[in-house]
Amino acid sequence: MTRPLCNKKIGFCPSWKGYKPFGCKPSARQAVEISPAETESLRLKNIEDLDQTAAAAAMGVSQSTFQRLLASAYKKVSVALIEGRELKVTEQ
Repeated sequence: MTRPLCNKKIGFCPSWKGYKPFGCKPSARQAVEISPAETESLRLKNIEDLDQTAAAAAMGVSQSTFQRLLASAYKKVSVALIEGRELKVTEQ
């Protein structure tokens, strides 16, 4: 039996559903999907300038969970930028 997922506090709901590179055809490459929790971790760390402890507390998760979310978000954004893929924000 797996451990139940905890509810993460998301303090930001973007009005956009994604980004795509200029000149990219819709079906050219598979889109990279990023979760709202991952976008929130990016926002707290890079825009709000919170340290890992404060950002984890703001999301209601442990520091290690926050770090995993942040690392996953950095990787997905990097892949989208480097490989010219569309970046889509998924629904929870």
